[in-house]
Amino acid sequence: MIDLAVSHLSKYYGAEPILTDISFQLQHGEKTALVGLNGSGKTTLFRILAQNLDYDEGEVNIGKGLRVGLIQQIPNYPEGYTVEQVLCTGFAELYELQEKMNRLQKRMEYDQTRETVRNYGELADEFERRGGYDTMTELNKIANGLGITATMRTQLFSDLSGGEKTRVNLACTILQKADLLLLDEPTNHLDLSAIEWLEEYIEKYSGTVLIVSHDRFFLDRTVHRVLELEDGCITDFPGNYTFYMQEKERRYLEQKKRYEAEQKKIAQLAHTAERMHGWGMGNKRLQVRAFAMEKRIERMRKTEKPKEIHVVRKGGFSSREFHGDLVMQCKDISMSFEDRTLLDGVSLTIENGDRIALIGDNGTGKTTLLKLFTGMLKPDFGSVRFGPSVKFGLLPQVIEFDVESRNLVDTLIWQMKLTPESARNHLGAFDFRGEDVFSPVSTLSGGERSRLALCMLMAQKINFLILDEPTNHLDTASREWIEEAVADFEETLLFVSHDRYFINRFANRIWALSDGKILDFRGTYEEYQRMLELQKIPTPTPVKKEEKPKKRVQNSRAIEKRLREVEREIEKLEQKKAEREEAIAASASDFNALQELYAEQETEDAVLSTLYEEWETLQLSLE
Repeated sequence: MIDLAVSHLSKYYGAEPILTDISFQLQHGEKTALVGLNGSGKTTLFRILAQNLDYDEGEVNIGKGLRVGLIQQIPNYPEGYTVEQVLCTGFAELYELQEKMNRLQKRMEYDQTRETVRNYGELADEFERRGGYDTMTELNKIANGLGITATMRTQLFSDLSGGEKTRVNLACTILQKADLLLLDEPTNHLDLSAIEWLEEYIEKYSGTVLIVSHDRFFLDRTVHRVLELEDGCITDFPGNYTFYMQEKERRYLEQKKRYEAEQKKIAQLAHTAERMHGWGMGNKRLQVRAFAMEKRIERMRKTEKPKEIHVVRKGGFSSREFHGDLVMQCKDISMSFEDRTLLDGVSLTIENGDRIALIGDNGTGKTTLLKLFTGMLKPDFGSVRFGPSVKFGLLPQVIEFDVESRNLVDTLIWQMKLTPESARNHLGAFDFRGEDVFSPVSTLSGGERSRLALCMLMAQKINFLILDEPTNHLDTASREWIEEAVADFEETLLFVSHDRYFINRFANRIWALSDGKILDFRGTYEEYQRMLELQKIPTPTPVKKEEKPKKRVQNSRAIEKRLREVEREIEKLEQKKAEREEAIAASASDFNALQELYAEQETEDAVLSTLYEEWETLQLSLE
């Protein structure tokens, strides 16, 4: 069944085409990614699909009766709404249905006609089918999964940060239980646990999903099809993001090979035709052959010149010579904010060559820890010291420049003490070219500001690089650019990131921050994940086998008694299991609680398995 059909869709802004003759279909249940560079028209297409924007040509057909849910980059809700009220807007259709039921219920006090009763019954059935009696259970489950705390739910929505608004808006969209879900950058501002929760939700989601995201790890785990939007046109790739990248490279090389072979043949024929024209002066027959050959050349021009795949530019860091093993050491660091303890007696050592990923839920204090390391904050207790030849460079999450009104060239001249020629060379290596270098830094987008800050950082001689969310809000090409630049840096690295692709590629050590403490794991992120999975599985306690009596009289009465006992034990454990599954859903954002619950669940599953086997044996004995 087709949930969405787009046919020959075109959209113009003035005379400039944004979308050109786009056609594609989404089958029911498909999980699809829409990818493309920033400015390629992805958000425009999303707004058209959500019926929030008109288009100029073509057709957009959504299956009859299907509900569309859209998570937008900029949330927009009425002023004065609390977070709880915003979340409840996800049940707007259910509340409307409930109001109709209430009106019919009052009417039935004096009108008991068959039609009235039938209408009420139909509404009641639909209300129950769509989960109308379980709204708060569903709300709590999704809010917990996305890290929306009980305290946050009482706050005014307008008082939240941009990241918190995005999380609330995502939760609200999910609560609508749309048949067609349009997710525009859903992982922005989500921590790792919330992203993993969203991945699991999308995997189990029965409807159709179209996702715009620059999180390659997320796309690999959620989609089975990729639509690439480039130059206003759509190209279809049947696979996840990794397949898309490999297939795009294969298609490019194949087209390049055909194009080069065609151009070589055309060049040979053109050379021959030119010589025939020279030889054929006064020879009509040769002239006719030359003209025929030129027409053949025109007919041969079938393969378009392939567009170069984005080439990542490598700027390269200037390294400072390092002596010794110790890069940084902190002892018994403690830090509190208001009544909340962010760090509690943390002691850590960083050695030369470490590449550390600092991970943890939002608000646990990751950025605070980086500020303590870099001297921007002082700890309440404890100390931080660097090795004698260490010079660090920091790329912060919020990037600011000394004078926002300065242009890019002057910013490098004044802040980095560079010559105009050197400043232009550095900017050119980071794709700031032409008149763009004379634009004020205040006009730069978030991704461009990150690129400029990295450009300035690379010009310094450092041997300890600290990055705070370096790939946040960047498109895929910009992320790849930064990754290649970081790959060129061979010294010590410490970074905060929720980008698991970035963590997987660079980390050889994981710092997991939770409840003021840091778990120091030496290994890759994948190894760290495997360690967590193993911790969920408790070591089974050996069950002592009862020694069989030498003389055991088996009679049906004794077997039936034991059978009833086993059935009662199974019933109790199954009831506990159901209660624990509800507790797991309610504790989706509480890592420690989940660990305990999963451990208990594994133990009881083992006991249940043993009881089932005993039950089968007893049943067979009675037959």
